[in-house]
Amino acid sequence: MPPPAPRFAQPDDARFRARGDACPGALRLHRADDGALARVRVPGGVLSWEQADGLRELAERLGDGELYLTSRGNVQLRGLGAECGGELASRMYEMGLLPSERHERVRNVVASPLSGLDGLGARDVRPWLTALDALVCASEEAAGLSGRFLFALDDGRGDVDALGADVTLRARADGDVELRIGALDAVVRIPGNEAPRAALLAATAFLDAAAGSGAWRVADLTGGAGPLFDEVVRRLGAAGLPVAPGSVPVPDGAPPALGAVTGPGDTDALSAGLPLGRADAVRWRALTDLARDHGAGELRLTPWRGVVVPGVRRERVPGALDALEAVGLVTGDRSPWSGVGACIGRPGCAKSLANVRGDAASALRAGSPDRALPVHWSGCERRCGHPRGAWVDVVAAPDGGYRVSVVRDGGRREEPVRVADDPVALADAVAAARTPHT
Repeated sequence: MPPPAPRFAQPDDARFRARGDACPGALRLHRADDGALARVRVPGGVLSWEQADGLRELAERLGDGELYLTSRGNVQLRGLGAECGGELASRMYEMGLLPSERHERVRNVVASPLSGLDGLGARDVRPWLTALDALVCASEEAAGLSGRFLFALDDGRGDVDALGADVTLRARADGDVELRIGALDAVVRIPGNEAPRAALLAATAFLDAAAGSGAWRVADLTGGAGPLFDEVVRRLGAAGLPVAPGSVPVPDGAPPALGAVTGPGDTDALSAGLPLGRADAVRWRALTDLARDHGAGELRLTPWRGVVVPGVRRERVPGALDALEAVGLVTGDRSPWSGVGACIGRPGCAKSLANVRGDAASALRAGSPDRALPVHWSGCERRCGHPRGAWVDVVAAPDGGYRVSVVRDGGRREEPVRVADDPVALADAVAAARTPHT
């Protein structure tokens, strides 16, 4: 007999009001201008097709009918009624998306989306993902992490290692793993079979270092990441693990290519982008139906707001790509939507100064230049969900119009160009900023 569903606290529960970390979850909803918002943690972005279809049903019945992907491969439901929290949580528990009530907001894990699918990584990180999630959910200490703390599991290709997670594991070809703290170049090499345990140890070391400081992430620590790295190396050694500190620069990283990804045997993976990270029921059904009928039965949500469907038989790939493109999904890097992101903007967010999603759609140009910089549209200075590395920053100005600038690695921002409320001029400025200069 399955265990009884837990009693879920409502968004206004007093124990939640007392906590400083207001990051939303599936049990504590955030009240936005367009209704309540639930953020469902999906470790590694891995959903069975049944779970994905269940989320669609919840979005249609309880929310605005759309699903929104985050920069951590999680899913948000928006436009929820204020009283739906209990039903929403119970359904997600039944679907296997809430294995631990106390840990649901701290299950923030990104993983290389193509790991084990294209032969390019040093190892398949799925066993690490399963083991780390189980360790986090079993740890009383880990329940004290903030909803913003992030783990990254990189299969060696450097994609999610570039995302600036608080604790990163990167596989090596020799079977070992490099553990990185924050954005330090310093890494410590340990045996690969100890990777999940080492990641949890690093997270609990962070909690000790952050005690009483209010730090939610490694970047918030007053002394920086260096002292924490030294303490993690010390604790790994004390735990009996052979450790070898070294230095490996943080890579640039890149999202999965869109379209067909050649895999082993007679199957491929299909990689599709969601325009502005959102999918209505028609688009989401196209993905879940493909996974169920022609794929391996799962979807992998990416930190770049895309979806990978593994295990599609090669002879079905052309027709499947056509079907995805027909419903408006992005299946090639030449799409005008490729690399375009935005916050929710008006009317969903009270802090936003503009309808950034509508303005982003109006500013699209046919095609996209080779090696175009990603662009992120923000309704205010918070720049929610912006990418890392080099990107074009388009932020709404308080007096109307936008400011357009290029952000380089390390956060160095070029002098912004002020663009009045003119769609043509804005499209020209964004296109010019995205074009790489050699």
